[in-house]
Formats: sequence, structure tokens, C-alpha cells
Amino acid sequence: MRPVRLELSAVIFALAEGREGLEPVVATTRGAGARDLPTAAFDPDRHRTLELSLRDWVAQSAGVTLGHVEQLYTFGDRARGGGDAAPPGAPHVVSIGYLALARPQEARGPAIGWTPWRRHFPWEDRRRAAPLIDTVIAPALAAWAAAAPGQRAPRVRACFGLDGGPEGGPDGGAWAPELTLERYELLYSARLVAEAWRDRGLTPPPDLPRLGAPLPRDHRRILATGIGRLRGKLKWRPVLFELTPPAFTLLELQRSAEAVLGLGLHKQNFRRQVENAGLLEQTGAASRRHGGRPAAEYRYAPAATAERLAASGRARRG
Repeated sequence: MRPVRLELSAVIFALAEGREGLEPVVATTRGAGARDLPTAAFDPDRHRTLELSLRDWVAQSAGVTLGHVEQLYTFGDRARGGGDAAPPGAPHVVSIGYLALARPQEARGPAIGWTPWRRHFPWEDRRRAAPLIDTVIAPALAAWAAAAPGQRAPRVRACFGLDGGPEGGPDGGAWAPELTLERYELLYSARLVAEAWRDRGLTPPPDLPRLGAPLPRDHRRILATGIGRLRGKLKWRPVLFELTPPAFTLLELQRSAEAVLGLGLHKQNFRRQVENAGLLEQTGAASRRHGGRPAAEYRYAPAATAERLAASGRARRG
């Protein structure tokens, strides 16, 4: 029986200004080889809980004091990262993924850098045209679905909003931002990503589409899980404010939401939803950061949010 080693993998998200505007980034290691998610072995002799171990290790290696942290999932399939091809006696690695939020300027460790999501999931940013889906992914999935249309076409439709037919065209289905993991798993099932071949001990064919940069073991799956979790939480928890500066304009807040979701949002609808939610308060200052007329600055009002939630609870109990 192979020994088991328990690792903690940190999916640390932030927002940063890129060449094309604000974009989401993930903390990655700066080792000599390929970039990877920050990962450390759990030492029960030093830490009594998994989360304390993660927080301590990230603080020491990256100089980041994590705020919100939550466990994502436990990843331990035998085929992860080569599976049966592992050297005899090598331990089987089980990873527990954690989602954490930070700001790029908080990272001071020399071994940590920030990598845009789109490097690993180029199809997930739909704020602009999506030629990769139209010209590469849709035709490839259509060909794959044709072998078993009754089983595969519904997955294609649900994940990518495609009809799974010969042309792979849209059927009007909605794109659900939070289905990041499901889309990656679909591409994995169709053997359209390098990991699907690597995990079987096979060499990817030379004509395999270049659908994002792979990560060691199943860390791209862990990253997809984190992206989907964060996107889903935007609907019911004010996590976005943990990625923004303390003071911001409504336009800056909208751009932050669009960057995380990978979708453009209707300006007036977004502002109406934010104002109705009662999560913000004006700072009294105005910003000229984007030119034009001065824009009012806001900040997150956690006290108002707590009171609103308490009132909602009292109403339900009454």
C-alpha cells in the first residue's frame, strides 16, 4: 500500500490592472519550473488545524495575512498528475484546496507571483469577443458530442450554451459564469486539454488545441473550483469588497464585478442592484481617476449589511 501525503493548496485571488484593463489574477509560485499553486505539506506537530497551517505558511512564504478563507474540496483521485505512472513507493498526494482573497500589493514573498486567470482559462473571459470558443472549442465539442449525442450534447449545451450539433453554434442558452469547473471537466472528458492525456500517461497529439496553460497534477482543476466558487458567492455574499480598495467609485466596483464574472454588465441595472442592496455608503469624496466629471466615492458599509441581515432574520422569525 502506498503511503499518503496530505498537502494544502491555496487558491489566492486578487484583482490587478493588466494591459487590457482590470483582470483577476491568482497567486502562483515562482519556481524554476512551471508555475504552480502555492502548496505546502500539513504538519500536525506544528498546527492543530488545517486552516491555521495554511494561514501560517502563506504569511511566511508570501507575506500575506489572509482574511476570508474557506475550504474548497479534497482532491485525491489516483490518476491525478500521472496516477499509476508514479515511481514505486512514492506517496499518493491528497490535496485540500482553499479559497482565499487578497490584494496584489500585499504579497511580498520572493517566491510568489500573480498570474492572470486567462493564462489557464482563456475561454472564461467573455467581456470581449470569444474567438477561441467560436473557432476552436465549439467545433471540437460538436465532433466529440456527435459520437454519443444523447449523453454529450446536453453537457455541451449546459456548460457552453452550445447546441452540440455539426456547427457547434449557439442555441440561445445562457452562459453561467459559476460553471467554470464544469466547463473544464467537459473539456477534460473530451480530451481537449493536456491534462486529460498526461493523467493517462499518454503524450498529447500534436494537433491538440492550445486551450490554456496546464498546471502540475490537478491544480488546474483546483483553480477552476476556486473560480467557480468565487463567482457563485458574488450572488449572495459581499466578497467583492475584499478585492477592491477601501474607497471606490460605482464604475470601479462594476469593473471589478465584470472582471471576476468574465462578463459585461448593464451599467444602470448594476447600479440599481447595488443601491437597493444597501451595502454602500458615500465617503464624501469625489474621484477624477477616470477623467470627465468627478465621481462620488463609496465604501463598503459592513454595519449596514449586518443590520439588514439581522432585520431579515427578525422578519422571518416574526
